[in-house]
Amino acid sequence: MKRSLTVTIALALLVAVAGCSQPLSTREKATGIGALSGAAAGGIIGATVGAPGVGAAVGGALGAGAGFLIGDQMQRNEQVQANQQRQIDRNRAEQERLRQQQQQQPPPPREY
Repeated sequence: MKRSLTVTIALALLVAVAGCSQPLSTREKATGIGALSGAAAGGIIGATVGAPGVGAAVGGALGAGAGFLIGDQMQRNEQVQANQQRQIDRNRAEQERLRQQQQQQPPPPREY
């Protein structure tokens, strides 16, 4: 009975993750991986004391929380890097614009 509950919960999580119509964000991926890893580890630990279902539930919850925190930090880092890359691209475009503008200007007259 407990084993079938654990398998059912794991399958429900798998279907929920696989059924998303949009690509998962980094935060969502990490949360899912954490939940599944935590549930697996909790189920194994719980089986040693005779309660694999409880162990899987507790492990899954703790794993999801840890995965969320890690994924959130990773997603923030990705956003910071993307913002920095956009700024670099804008700076390069501005440099190129200024270079072209400078090449189009006639040279200043010489004084003798």
